[in-house]
Amino acid sequence: MADRLIGLLSLLVVDDDPMQRMLIASAAEKAGYAVTQATSCAEGIAQIRARNFCCVTLDLRLDDGDGSDVLRAMAAANYHGPVIVISGMDAHRRSASRLLARSLGMELLHSFPKPINLAALRISLANLRSTVAGLPIVHSWGEVRGPRFEQQS
Repeated sequence: MADRLIGLLSLLVVDDDPMQRMLIASAAEKAGYAVTQATSCAEGIAQIRARNFCCVTLDLRLDDGDGSDVLRAMAAANYHGPVIVISGMDAHRRSASRLLARSLGMELLHSFPKPINLAALRISLANLRSTVAGLPIVHSWGEVRGPRFEQQS
């Protein structure tokens, strides 16, 4: 039902690893997103400046720079939507990216280590779709929730 209400949401995937981009894009498309891919900081920044996205997935370590450079460019382009960090960096570095995103007025929805858990990513993206559509969150880690799934007493 949400798909008919809001159509496809736009997602930008910024990652220099072609296999990771393909996996993330495939998971996002299955969750109802129209995906644009960027292979570098420069390309990600150009895409952010050129159009609006409902969500961005971001690798922190790219061949031509750091994901924090992309976060700063996103803020400069007035992007205030959700960000999902997917990075091989350690948990401390991913946590620092959360603080940077908050300081720039953005919400870091999740921070996933690589290799990415595709089921967790799909749940995160499905929950975002539900939120955008004004529906209750139905998906959670390992179970389905919502009024239609609760037992009647």
